[in-house]
Amino acid sequence: MSSPQREACKQFLRKGKTMPAKMQPEYRTHFTPAVSWEDLKKDPSGLVPCIVQDAENGDVLMMAWMDRAAFEETAENGVMCYYSRSRKERWLKGETSGHFQYVKELYADCDSDTLLAKVEQSGAACHTGARSCFFRKVLTR
Repeated sequence: MSSPQREACKQFLRKGKTMPAKMQPEYRTHFTPAVSWEDLKKDPSGLVPCIVQDAENGDVLMMAWMDRAAFEETAENGVMCYYSRSRKERWLKGETSGHFQYVKELYADCDSDTLLAKVEQSGAACHTGARSCFFRKVLTR
């Protein structure tokens, strides 16, 4: 286990939580990205938006931002990690709620300015407790 993995696990365990089986080193998948962080187009803050989709049924679950460290940690651990613009820190999805997102596939769009993560979602994706963050209908025809 690498130093960032060890630190993420220590922080999680310090909060009195038990690591889910899929977070244990023997279950995690290490990915080697076919597209590097340098190949992605970032916003002025150095971030890339990431749309998250349920790999099994195609539901859109959420959107979050990634910085270089979150991208690399996601590839290394196989568990989605993001950058919180409001807290200005990396955020391991599920660290607080226990609702982890296990990476199945990660895509870059045709312009290399947005990522699409297909994940196995454990529990709710939304901080409200909803399965998806996209439950408020805006327009209907």
